[in-house]
Amino acid sequence: MGRARVFVRLLLSAALVAPAALAGTGTATAAAPRIPTLVGIRAAHHPTYDRVVFDFTGGVPSRHWVRYVSSLRADPSDKVVPVAGRAVLAVTMSPTNAHTAAGVSTAPARVAFALPNVMTVVRAGDFEAVTTYGIGLAKKDSFHVFTLRHPDRLVIDVRSTLRTVWKKVWFFNQRRYLANTEPFFTPVLRPVRPWTPATGVMDRTFAGPTAHEYALGLRRLTSKATGFTRLRISDGIARVQLTGGCSSGGSTVTIAGEIMPSLRQFTTVDHVKIYDPRGRTERPWGHTDSIPECLEP
Repeated sequence: MGRARVFVRLLLSAALVAPAALAGTGTATAAAPRIPTLVGIRAAHHPTYDRVVFDFTGGVPSRHWVRYVSSLRADPSDKVVPVAGRAVLAVTMSPTNAHTAAGVSTAPARVAFALPNVMTVVRAGDFEAVTTYGIGLAKKDSFHVFTLRHPDRLVIDVRSTLRTVWKKVWFFNQRRYLANTEPFFTPVLRPVRPWTPATGVMDRTFAGPTAHEYALGLRRLTSKATGFTRLRISDGIARVQLTGGCSSGGSTVTIAGEIMPSLRQFTTVDHVKIYDPRGRTERPWGHTDSIPECLEP
């Protein structure tokens, strides 16, 4: 358990001492305070910043910690939670829940945005009135945090003065697949940094579709991969290695259907070779497309 997590536990324990001590004195104990509930996450671009808003009912969390981390950690397992982007801003809020008393989630576990800097928000913990999310960014930059009431919300403004260009990112179209109507992958537009557009496109692939796109049937196919590395383009060939895992699950549609058209849109790319986490692909040589064996049906 991380030091930040232990600190949160100590604060919560201290807050519970006073009511417990009063119970034996004959003094009437006050009703337990209502814990704020996270009910939504939204984001929008403004002239110089991207604003991420966490919406609550029942007040706002009395404590919050926002900081850059090298990796987002799940609470309480401490396992790494993959977050797409070049930087991760961790947001811990307490006391608050992101679920009902019956355990039904009240806020999304993952949501993507087509903004210049903010690309995704991913939940890492909702445990014992402590809720943690990671914000995936295109670039690490300064930020400002504050709370607002009526309605209750925690606001994070991340500086966003990046110059971007629009590129296509392909996602799996579940509706077309179920209707057996090709093509099964649909392009959407995303802002990416012009000097690293291929990296930007791959980051947006792993960030996934926006809420609106999801409602239209678009899905993020990862084929067990959690990210990518060693992306390079030379001699008309784009090469990229998956990280985490790799499995088609026996399906004829995989992450390759997202990656290949997304990278082939660049004029310098004629073919795409995808490698598994161990650096293997079926056709490593020659001017031809290639996927690893783990992506075969």
